[in-house]
Amino acid sequence: QVYLVESGGGLVQAGGSLRLSCAPSERFAGTYIMAWFRQAPGYDREFVSAITWSGGNSYFADSVRGRFAISSDSAKSTVYLQMNDLKPDDTAVYYCAAKKDIYVVAEALAERESWYDFWGQGTQVTVSP
Repeated sequence: QVYLVESGGGLVQAGGSLRLSCAPSERFAGTYIMAWFRQAPGYDREFVSAITWSGGNSYFADSVRGRFAISSDSAKSTVYLQMNDLKPDDTAVYYCAAKKDIYVVAEALAERESWYDFWGQGTQVTVSP
């Protein structure tokens, strides 16, 4: 069973940056969509960003657009989330998700947790005031 491994979380002051990485335990042989979700204490898990395997299409939640960037290295089946100008409200556990054998996806579908087949265990991001 393939699983996803996240890294790069940590503690940072407001205004700072972090870069998260996510890779599958076995490289995906074909196309895929990978995404980031996050869950803050007391809140439901929410969509952050998603990207197609080629990097040709990417989507962002309104709350992070302009501050976060997502990229994909298809040779490694790895996705990166560059988080800039972090705010205390960005504090959450960040989860990576993936769906294999998909070339492109509509934004509305990419934002749904239930659409993804593979999940990571999460990495904590804490932003201090």
